[in-house]
Amino acid sequence: MSRQLPPLSLYIHLPWCVRKCPYCDFNSHQADRFESNGKLPEDAYLAQLLADLDADLPYVAGRKIQTAFIGGGTPSLMSEDFYYRLMDALREKLSWADNAEITMEANPGTFEQEKFRHFRQAGINRLSIGIQSFQPNLLKTLGRIHNREEAIHAVDKSRAAGFDNINLDLMHGLPDQSLDMALEDLSLAIELNPEHLSWYQLTIEPNTEFYRRPPTLPEDNTLWGIQDAGQALLTQHGYAQYEVSANSKDNRRAAHNLNYWRFGDYIGIGAGAHGKITLVNGEIFRTRKTRHPNHYLNNLPEVLVIKEAIEQEDLPLEFMMNRLRLFETFDLKDYERFTYQSVPFSLIKACETALKQGLLDHDEWTQQRVKTTEKGKLFLNELLELFLP
Repeated sequence: MSRQLPPLSLYIHLPWCVRKCPYCDFNSHQADRFESNGKLPEDAYLAQLLADLDADLPYVAGRKIQTAFIGGGTPSLMSEDFYYRLMDALREKLSWADNAEITMEANPGTFEQEKFRHFRQAGINRLSIGIQSFQPNLLKTLGRIHNREEAIHAVDKSRAAGFDNINLDLMHGLPDQSLDMALEDLSLAIELNPEHLSWYQLTIEPNTEFYRRPPTLPEDNTLWGIQDAGQALLTQHGYAQYEVSANSKDNRRAAHNLNYWRFGDYIGIGAGAHGKITLVNGEIFRTRKTRHPNHYLNNLPEVLVIKEAIEQEDLPLEFMMNRLRLFETFDLKDYERFTYQSVPFSLIKACETALKQGLLDHDEWTQQRVKTTEKGKLFLNELLELFLP
């Protein structure tokens, strides 16, 4: 069987925020607790990021980096100089695909907006702006520190800075949110004309303030209504849904996330960063870097990583859990290409069960292709459970 390695991406984690949002379960930490003289330890963190990358360079195995994503936390808190130095170092250490997509998450606050031009000049070519809502009461409930006007202005500012590929993050199913409120938020986001909209339902995650003190969320009927009406509105305005919570215009899909969902490889550097790596001998494993910024900063790269092999019996679930998030047809041969394993009988049987339940498309299956039906999209968790080992 061919040993052509999957496409490779890079994820970079910046762990600091102005303050922790009550719904957030990402590895983020309040910035002022780590500052000295009002500044984050940028020099030390950059040095450790690059040492972390150096330790992972053998996993590149001659591949070009197709995409990069700088997430957090709030990456836009870091200075312009930090990103000029980071991007210069990444270009020196790695080989990049032509027109590689390089995304940064950014807050829409005025302080961050002033840096957008520098981020673009440093080589970042896609901006993902975390708006979540335009409504003052909901922004306050969510712990967001920007307002409606700043959110709108952030898009204008990013265009002026030269960004022609922008994603807006927007949430629905928020505490006490009605259908009209959700559609008002979505309509305003559409008016701003981003290339991409990530529109996803709030879920209450463990280890968050909302988990400890649950807010009152909309009832199920309201949530279904928001989802149906919202997707219809997105479709009407040319935003095609290609994943559970992702919609794009003019086929401007997020290349970085597509690589995740297609079971590609990615190196993860930074505090709490995750990676997924395939070796030429067929071994597939995931990596996790130590989460706390202080521990990350004060240890050698060799002790930062937790490495966990993906066992052969878990591969069908791991693969399908990613691929079925995408509402695209894929060939069963992709399983062999990305896992170095023949398609197991258990996967075939699970697909046949899903076909009987109307969760997968019969016509595509006759051509050895897999495609989620509209029913499968609605009952994705039930579909994925069929692939449990």
